[in-house]
Amino acid sequence: MALGQGMDEIAKRRIEEGNKEGHWIMLENIHLMPTWLLELEKILDAYQAEAGAGNPNFKLFLSADPSDGIPIGILDRSIKLTNEPPQGLKPNMKRAWTYFPREEIDDKDPKVKSILFALCFFHSTMIERRRFGPKGWNMMYPFSIGDLRDSYLVLNKYMESNQGAKVPFEDLIYIFGEIMYGGHIVNDWDRRLCHAYLVGIMNETLFDELELFPFIEGKNLSFKVPIACPFDRYLEHIET
Repeated sequence: MALGQGMDEIAKRRIEEGNKEGHWIMLENIHLMPTWLLELEKILDAYQAEAGAGNPNFKLFLSADPSDGIPIGILDRSIKLTNEPPQGLKPNMKRAWTYFPREEIDDKDPKVKSILFALCFFHSTMIERRRFGPKGWNMMYPFSIGDLRDSYLVLNKYMESNQGAKVPFEDLIYIFGEIMYGGHIVNDWDRRLCHAYLVGIMNETLFDELELFPFIEGKNLSFKVPIACPFDRYLEHIET
C-alpha cells in the first residue's frame, strides 16, 4: 500500500497481520509520513524484542525517495537497495529506452516510436544536466523514470484519440514541459530551458530523421531519430 494521509492505522493493522500470519507487506513512499515512521520504528523494536514470537515468513518491504526523515533505527536494520540513474548520456538513453517492453514498442505506430525515442533523449538530457550542478540546473530536481513512464502513457492516449490526424505537438510540449517534468521545476530560467529542448525536438521533422544534437554543424557528430524500425535496431543506434 502507498502511505499517505489516513493510512497510518491501516498500515499498522496490516503489519500486525503480516507478523502474525506470515505475510509479505510492502509500504510505498514512506518518506511522505516521517512522523509515523517513529511509531513504525517502535513496532519493529517490539518485534525484535519478541524474537520467535512472530511468524518467520513475515517480511516488510519499504520504498522511499531520498529523505532525512527516515529514522536511523529503520535504516540500520534494513537491507538497502538503491536505484540511481547511470552517469553519461548514452547509459541514460539505454536505460530509458529499455524501460519499455520490446513486444509493446514493436507493435506501436511508427510515429509513436519516433516520439518515444525523442522523449527518451529528452529525459536523458534532463537527468544528465544534473551532473553539472548549478551549471546544469539552477536547482536540484527529482526527475525520474516515472516522469518518462507517465509521459509515455499520456502520449499513447493522445495518439489513440487523434488517429489519422495531425500530431498535437503543442499539447505534448505543454504536458511534458509544464506538467510531467515541469511539475518539478520552480525556477523560471530552468522552465525556459526545458521548453527550449522540447520545442527543438517535438515537431514534424521528428518523422524525417531529426538531428537531436543541437549546434553540431561542422563537428562531425550526429545522433538522429531513426526511421521507424524494430526495438533492437533503436538500441543498436543508441550504442553508436
